[in-house]
Parts: sequence; C-alpha cells; structure tokens
Amino acid sequence: MTQNTPIALIIPQDLGGLRLDQALQRMMPEHSRSRLQAWIKEGLVTLDGETSTSKSKVWGGEAVSVITKEKPEMTAFIAQDIPLNIVYEDDHILVVNKPAGMVVHPAAGNWDGTLLNAILHHVPHASELPRAGIVHRLDKDTSGLLVIAKTLAAQTSLVRQLQARTVKREYRTIVWGQVWRNGKIDQPIGRHSHSRTKMAINKMGKPAVTRYEVLERFAVHTYLRCNLETGRTHQIRVHMQFLKAPIVGDSVYGYKGIIPHRAMTQTLRDFVQGFDRQALHAIKLGLIHPATNEPMEWQIELADDMKALLEAMRHEDAPLEEPFEFSEDPYLSDEDYEDDDFDDQDDLEPLEDGDEDVE
Repeated sequence: MTQNTPIALIIPQDLGGLRLDQALQRMMPEHSRSRLQAWIKEGLVTLDGETSTSKSKVWGGEAVSVITKEKPEMTAFIAQDIPLNIVYEDDHILVVNKPAGMVVHPAAGNWDGTLLNAILHHVPHASELPRAGIVHRLDKDTSGLLVIAKTLAAQTSLVRQLQARTVKREYRTIVWGQVWRNGKIDQPIGRHSHSRTKMAINKMGKPAVTRYEVLERFAVHTYLRCNLETGRTHQIRVHMQFLKAPIVGDSVYGYKGIIPHRAMTQTLRDFVQGFDRQALHAIKLGLIHPATNEPMEWQIELADDMKALLEAMRHEDAPLEEPFEFSEDPYLSDEDYEDDDFDDQDDLEPLEDGDEDVE
C-alpha cells in the first residue's frame, strides 16, 4: 500500500462521546470502519499528537492526524498486455478460453496479471464497466470458457441470464473413485463453519444443483461430464467431495495423497502426483446473445494437461469389475490447507455489488 500525506482534522463537538473509530467514520465516510481501525492499529492515526486505540473516547476539539494508505485494489485495474485465447468476439461480448493458473479478478495476493488486466488492454473502454465487464468467474486452477461483456447493456443482459439460470455451462472433470451411474447432486452450499476460505454443504447456504454423467471409468478414477443448474462458489468441487469422488489435483477439497492401489502402476501414480491443479475444465457455454437475442453456443477442446492425464489412465489404469472404495478418509482436514489456497474466488454467480461472495 502507498502512504499519502497526513490529513489534519479536528473532532467536531457534536461527535463528543463517540469512540475514535466511530468519529473518524463520520468524518471520513469514504473509508470503511474496518480500514480506519487498521490504520489506528498501525499507528497511522494520532489523537492530539499521540497514538491511540479505536476504543478511545473523543470529546470534541481534539486534533487528529490520519495517514491514509492507498488500497492495492485501487491500482489493480490497470491494462496489461497479456495474451488472450479468444474463442469469439463481436461489439457486445467476448468469449475466452482461460488457461489454468490465471486469476480472473484481482484479489489479495493477485493484484495484477489477471484476466481483468488482460481485458483492459484488449478492450480499453471496459474500464468504464463494472469489473471491466466480467459477469462470472472460474477458479484460478480451472480452465475453460468465460464470457465478458463489452457494453453495459450486454453486461446487464448476461447478469440477468445468470440470475435466471438460463446460461448453459458444461464442465469436464476427472475424479477419484469409480462413479457407477449418472446422477444429480442437490445440496446447498455456503461458507465452511470453521474456515472462511472454504465452501461446504450447508443447510443454511444457497441452493446448488449439479448434474453429472459418466463418460469413462477406470480402476480408481472416473471421467465425468458436469452441468450446472446453479453457479455457486466452488460448486462442482464441493459437490464432488460430497459424492465421495473428489477431483484429482484439488488441493482444497481433494484427496490428501496418492492411493497406493494395485490397479495403479507406478507410472500412473507419478503422473497423478505431478498433476498440480484441479482436473476441471469449462468445455461448453451457451447463452442468448445480448444484442441479437439469438441463442449461441461454444465448445472447445479439453485442456491439454487433462487430455494427457486421461491418456495415462487409459494405458495404465484398467477398469475393475467391482467398485473401488477408499480405505481411509480421502479428504483434506481444516489443518491441511492454508488461507493462501483461496487466493481468488472462483465465483460462478452473477457478480453484483453487494454480493457477499464477491471480493
């Protein structure tokens, strides 16, 4: 954060009796109280020349000096010449194939090098749109199709389509375990009760529905097609964990390590161990064009790393006659991951101001 020139203030008499942080929030409404409290704690606020605490009472007439810090997000919206894999583009929308490893929207730990920064370079006037036209997100380590609005009218239309659940999204994923039949998971998703960085099945959460179809089954893995009826944060990843078929490579909701199973050769174990992102790819996207009202659909190839993983399984992981069962709890515990794993929120919900999942 960049520090600015100190701001000199005098506490008005009518704010006498309030806490320092409360008085400052009245005097500096452009800053949240939590940010003001952080500045007070860092010693950037003095009261009559002395550092103080947020709870200190003021009585009116005190001299206050506040050194503000420029928020990182204020400098995050800069254009950067980052290549985009463009699938479709016209005057209204842009459809891109996002690679694994790219964050969609700037957030803590990733203030640049994001898809948003690339969009601002490719579509300079997107700086005039909320979130540069981004209406939904994919996790950093999920690859595949995303649509971006190039006009405010298109953005409004796309958000409404997402809210109405008429945007069609198909994903491909490779999971642990043998899934033996097609099905539907209808389980609400909300914040994890003990970790702010995880989502979980939560009866107080938002409705979430994922349909899945078996495409290919191996000895200890299954290749699935997943279709979303809703778009909750980390929806497929959480629902696959609920199904007891966590996604290969998922560092937050996945298996702790490689299963030493006789059906897996050492070659395949090494291959899976080296797969360093969740095996999840947004392969198809369908929507109504915001300007023409015509239905449009795009489908791309499976990501190269997932193709290679499937080929390794086809050659090294022959199907079994009986379902494979985990011999131990396959999931990560709350102690097995750090907050850094949540460096971006792959939010598939419409991104609207006030949405608590948007940061």
